[in-house]
Amino acid sequence: MKMIIVTTVEEYKKEVLKIFKKAGIESFSGSDIDGYKSASPLLYTSSWFPSEKGGAASNLFFSFCVEEKVTEVFKLLKEFNEESETTNPIRAVELPVQRTV
Repeated sequence: MKMIIVTTVEEYKKEVLKIFKKAGIESFSGSDIDGYKSASPLLYTSSWFPSEKGGAASNLFFSFCVEEKVTEVFKLLKEFNEESETTNPIRAVELPVQRTV
């Protein structure tokens, strides 16, 4: 068994859900998150509230599934990222699961 974690900007949320469905992942969890990138200090000082650093609306999904489904998700995500012209590709990690209850 594996755990897959996928993060994306809000703009690609529907794409991730389509990819999960295509890969046969039917059970997963998701959460709205704020995504951050390191920005130059000049950007922070130009805002009204320079001590506040706003994040981008993003999503995090995770699922416990068999390796074959994880392999398919990675294949589909790679295809999507290669076809998209974006500075915010969909990111994913695979983690081994050693025990479950």
